[in-house]
Amino acid sequence: MNPDTRNLIAAICLSMSVLIGYQILFGEESNKNNIKNEQQNVEKNNEPSISLPKGKENTFLTEKTKKVKNIKRINIINDEIEGSISLLGARLDDLTLKNYRKTIDPESDKIKFLRKIDEINPYFIQFGWSSPNNQKVPNGNTIWNSSNTILDPKSPIVLTWNNGEGLEFLQEISIDKNFMIKVVQKVKNDTSNPVNLYPYGLIRRAGEPETTDFFVLHEGPLGVFDGSLKEHSYSDLKESGQKGMSFNTNEKGGWIGITDKYWMAALIPDQKTNSNFTFRYVNNSVSYQTDYLGSLSKIPANSEVKIESRVFSGAKRLDLLDKYEEDLKIKNFDLAIDFGWFYFLTKPFFYALSWANNILGNFGLAILAITVIVKIVFFPLANKSYKSMARMRVLTPQLQKLRERFGNDRQKMNMEMMALYKREKVNPAAGCLPILVQIPVFFALYKVLFVSIEMRQAPFFGWIKDLSALDPTSIFNIFGLLPYSTDFLPDFLNLGIWPLLMGTTMVLQQRLNPKPPDPVQAQIFAWMPVVFTFLLATFPAGLVIYWTWNNLLSITQQWIITRKINKEKS
Repeated sequence: MNPDTRNLIAAICLSMSVLIGYQILFGEESNKNNIKNEQQNVEKNNEPSISLPKGKENTFLTEKTKKVKNIKRINIINDEIEGSISLLGARLDDLTLKNYRKTIDPESDKIKFLRKIDEINPYFIQFGWSSPNNQKVPNGNTIWNSSNTILDPKSPIVLTWNNGEGLEFLQEISIDKNFMIKVVQKVKNDTSNPVNLYPYGLIRRAGEPETTDFFVLHEGPLGVFDGSLKEHSYSDLKESGQKGMSFNTNEKGGWIGITDKYWMAALIPDQKTNSNFTFRYVNNSVSYQTDYLGSLSKIPANSEVKIESRVFSGAKRLDLLDKYEEDLKIKNFDLAIDFGWFYFLTKPFFYALSWANNILGNFGLAILAITVIVKIVFFPLANKSYKSMARMRVLTPQLQKLRERFGNDRQKMNMEMMALYKREKVNPAAGCLPILVQIPVFFALYKVLFVSIEMRQAPFFGWIKDLSALDPTSIFNIFGLLPYSTDFLPDFLNLGIWPLLMGTTMVLQQRLNPKPPDPVQAQIFAWMPVVFTFLLATFPAGLVIYWTWNNLLSITQQWIITRKINKEKS
């Protein structure tokens, strides 16, 4: 076997190894978060412990509360959510997102976000008070009284409970038309002595949450403290919790919560006071918890205290997060969306797509339009590059003569080639510029498609019903003509129509480029469309559509320039 053939086979094998490795490795979590200064033993925490409901394996009902039948609930309803608050513990544990469904099927179930404590894997939010002096305070088994039976934007509610020892606890709860709930906690001290209490809020999620397990996306506990985002994986939290450890920080303002890919529950304490924020794994209930403990409230005799906080529970819509950040002064609330390292580019790119979508009425068309705008912005750079590539193509016969003339004397041949490039004012590396320009746009669009709820189930035309999902067609059932599913195949083998169109445009684009003088390099380049076709079959359809459209625009531009230069030379 000659060296060129051996190198070619090695290159192909390497490319396929990268492709398969991508499927295996990128489907798993890549790196654990840095836990250096945040980890400390819960038992050694100087802050008073929060009084929390106890329980076993995925349930939070004690034997006493199990006997209480027909615990009343307060119905919640607005434009975005429906559910209820249980008067047992004043838990927000029943929430459904009205405008989001599990699949593109309009008859599929709505997204069930929070779950009741008597359901499998409860997921709830709760506010309360902790007493350093063993005062009788409400807990998870407390049955509250309510001023109303419905909570909506026009009808707030007041929950009350009296401890029978001179302390009355109130929760004034109101909701906006979206996903923000305001909770004002009050304590009336009718005793003859001052009382010290700490306000708290918690989010607890039982069981092992389902995640996408993809390295470009964080799902799990997160928070913003002192303007910086902190993220912890479920596995880190569980491992530390089993050792009796938690992660905590004390900051002024900030927020803490648990996020999924598209949904989040977050606690926002008073932004003007200090709170002790904690991420923890609760062993006795097999659950994950994020909570905050507010500053000490000193309540004089015959007086009262009021603490205001909020809870966000719903879809991570960027426009809404930005509005809450501005109106409620919640610092960096938009970081709930994992835009990643390219945040400075990804967020503006998202807003550009949203702007185009508002005009065109379709995110797919918006992608095409923004691609054209990007092409126009970088036209001078790309035009110079394509001109250089066209001149390179004209020089191909002369380059071939140099190869024949100098044979195996590569040093002399390279010197003559550089001299030729200099005489003809050609930059052999210019062809890389369009690709380099395209890379940040590619990553920004990928992030937008992958993490933005606005892209979730956004349709294009024809068979593309969800731009954030893979092309649903497959060559192995002749694109749906044969009546069987190919879902059992790995994604990179399920070649759909758009990945094949993208591969075709890459082949056409290569034919407009000058062939590399090195035969091995030429063969490797010839295989690149094949490798990229399989690779992009694993990417969202919106990204493949962008890549295909960008290639078509590049082909058109390159063909016009090449034709013009050929005429000039002739």
